[in-house]
Amino acid sequence: MRSAFALAGVLPLVLLAACGQASESASTPSPTTAPSASASAPAEDALPAEAAGPGPRLVLTYDGGIQVLDAQTLELVSDLPLEGFNRINAAGDGRHALVSVAGGFQVLDAGTWAEPHGNHDHFYRAAPALTDVTYAAAKPGHAVVHEGRTALFDDATAKVVVLDSTEIAGGLDAATDVREFTSPDAHHGVAVELTDGTFVVSVGTEDARTGIQVLDATGAELASSDECPGVHGEAVAAGEAVVIGCEDGALVVRGGEITKVQSPDAYGRIGNQAGSEESTVVLGDYKSDPDAEPERPTRVALIDTVDGDLRLVDLPSSYTFRSLARDDEGNGLVLGTDGQVHVIDVEKGELVRSIPVIDAWEEPTEWQEPRPTIFWFDGTAYVSDPANNKVHAVDIESGEIWLSGDLTVTPNELNGVTGAAPHTHDDHAEGDHADHDHDEHADEGADEGADEGADA
Repeated sequence: MRSAFALAGVLPLVLLAACGQASESASTPSPTTAPSASASAPAEDALPAEAAGPGPRLVLTYDGGIQVLDAQTLELVSDLPLEGFNRINAAGDGRHALVSVAGGFQVLDAGTWAEPHGNHDHFYRAAPALTDVTYAAAKPGHAVVHEGRTALFDDATAKVVVLDSTEIAGGLDAATDVREFTSPDAHHGVAVELTDGTFVVSVGTEDARTGIQVLDATGAELASSDECPGVHGEAVAAGEAVVIGCEDGALVVRGGEITKVQSPDAYGRIGNQAGSEESTVVLGDYKSDPDAEPERPTRVALIDTVDGDLRLVDLPSSYTFRSLARDDEGNGLVLGTDGQVHVIDVEKGELVRSIPVIDAWEEPTEWQEPRPTIFWFDGTAYVSDPANNKVHAVDIESGEIWLSGDLTVTPNELNGVTGAAPHTHDDHAEGDHADHDHDEHADEGADEGADEGADA
């Protein structure tokens, strides 16, 4: 079933179908020390092979293609040539990723998945491949995964397509519950669908993004705000509170209501954020010099979605838009240009420790150029090292680099798939798992796409 409606300012909307949700389940193995692994292993056979358990895999982009690594060994599984500046987005089903290519979001099969069988799962591996399924978009922007629903935003047309994450591999024609709508003006935007069917949608034009709308399950407007110059980035916190970044703070959407959180500086820009299901506090970047090209910030923002408080935390180094992550305890992680992962207790607003991982580095002038990236995944902080063509697996609790892998390419963006079976919406309704935040790539990579170069 497909439904469509058009956004028109703040007028009530008509929605023809309700939506269901499913959510992704992740498996977290205990990390153990392992020797450095060479990323030169051959791709696996095309036919699926059954495995003893989940097989999480990392997906990284490089100039000219995509590589898939075994997340537990950092060995190369497959190298997929692909021309152009490619970007990786989470798909939300534990198996696939979405590659932003010319013409849309192309589905990449990472070749690891699980199939439920009674009270247990069977696990499989196969060779990764770029599929022939592409979700059309003239300018693919944000892909936001939240609670088993994947929302795709086309920056060139402001069209939004939302479908169940478990059906992402089949394309729109095979999907059973699709919602589509189009904002009246094209812009670098974002849409998030919540578990009750409501939407948080950005509002703007190519020249200016000014605010958001909150729409209920029927498409009628619940709330709106135009108090968010330079709308950019989003994150979801515990309690399903949505944070949207502004050039003078942030907007918090909670229970259908919008609250403005003001920055302490006249220009205090929050663009990229990282949320956690374990915390009501969202970690955001923070820039206060509108004339800097580029600004190298040394403070991060903590936005409390319950009381509307915004606190700033000083760091010993600068960082960039791919430097933010959250661990399973809800701690904030910031990869600094000093080569360390700075761990922040977001409840206390304090830097608690710093973990040396890579050499000191400097932010490149062009946002498309490779830079170190942190990606929290499957209980580990993965840190890419483009200067040395490496990737490191870091145990945040012990501070140990438990595995390092040599790459045959210079890594750029970093993402991953769990290889675990997603739960159904019924599982969620029975309370078998907590709310799942969307993948952090929506906060880091996709958010800053045009932003570093054009403050998009």
